[in-house]
Amino acid sequence: MSAEHFLTNQFLIAMPTLADANFSQTVTLICEHNAQGALGLIINRPMRMRLGEVFEQLELEPQLSTRDDQFILRGGPVQPDRGFVIHRAGPSWESTVKVSDQIHVTTSRDILNAVAAGHGPTPMCMVLGYAGWEAGQLEAEVSQNSWLTVPADESILFSTPFEQRWLAAAQLLGVNMNTLSPHAGHA
Repeated sequence: MSAEHFLTNQFLIAMPTLADANFSQTVTLICEHNAQGALGLIINRPMRMRLGEVFEQLELEPQLSTRDDQFILRGGPVQPDRGFVIHRAGPSWESTVKVSDQIHVTTSRDILNAVAAGHGPTPMCMVLGYAGWEAGQLEAEVSQNSWLTVPADESILFSTPFEQRWLAAAQLLGVNMNTLSPHAGHA
C-alpha cells in the first residue's frame, strides 16, 4: 500500500454487519497507519470513569474542577490501562504523535499535569486503551466491507455527543446507518 493510501487521520466507521463487540457501532480515529500496521482510538465509547478519578489515581491536585466530570473513553481492547490524550495542535509535550496539522495525540504525563494545573489543551479527550492492526490486517477488513472510512472531523471528535458520533461520522459520507441492513445479501 502506498503512503497516500494509508488511513492516518481518518475515521473508521463500523458497518452494521461488524459483529465484534469491541467494535460494533464504533468510530475509530486512526492515529498511525503504515506498512507495519495501524493504531487507532475509539472515540464514542465513554466509560464510567471520569477525568477527576484519573487525577486522583495519579495523585494530581486539579486547580480547576471544570474538567473533573469529563468522561474517559474506552479506546480499544489493547492495553486498557494505557492513556492517550487527543487534542488540538498546540504546545509541545514530551511524547506526541501528529495525526494531522490540527489533531495530535499525547501519551506523556506532562499533558495531564498541565490539564490538572488548568492550562492544558482545550478541547481534549482522554482515552484508555487502543485498537491495533498488524500489517495488512486493516486493509483486509476495509476490503471486506467491515469499515467505512472518511477524513477525521474535529467537530465530531470534540463537539458531537458520544452517542451521536457513529451516525454523524457516517453522515459525512452521506450514509444513513439507520437505513443499512445488518445482513449481507448474496446474488
